[in-house]
Amino acid sequence: MGVITLENEFVVGVAPAKLFKAYCLDTDTLLPKILPEHIKSSEIVEGNGGPGTIRKITFTEGKELSYAKQKIEAIDEENLTYSFSLIEANVWKDAVEKVTYDHKFEPTPEGGSICKRTSTYHIKGDAEINKDQIKDVYGKKTAGLFKAIEAYFLANPDA
Repeated sequence: MGVITLENEFVVGVAPAKLFKAYCLDTDTLLPKILPEHIKSSEIVEGNGGPGTIRKITFTEGKELSYAKQKIEAIDEENLTYSFSLIEANVWKDAVEKVTYDHKFEPTPEGGSICKRTSTYHIKGDAEINKDQIKDVYGKKTAGLFKAIEAYFLANPDA
């Protein structure tokens, strides 16, 4: 089994605590509202929202990814860190055992945030995946997610 590790930084014009709350704590209610064209639902299927919790995200029809299950590994509201593993999805079933995403939300001088994310892909056996494709495609998708959150809060500052 191989391991691929990628690091990304996403700059978002939303304060770190607000971004952390939206992305990590209010996922089930906020993301389907912000991205209804992509996310049909998000729900906890096991646990209480803390470490060990399993969340299922169902995407709208016609997307490459129809669902994903995440396991919360760690959550630290005080230090604005959050870690979850993608443990089940209908893509990469034969190549990837799991992907762990570690996030750290930090302030920018302008009052926004930088989300520093390390993604660790645990590859099954001798399967091969294209590191550049992952970085390009999934980096762009995550950047789009953060931009949608930013746009939501810019349009709804009291939310």
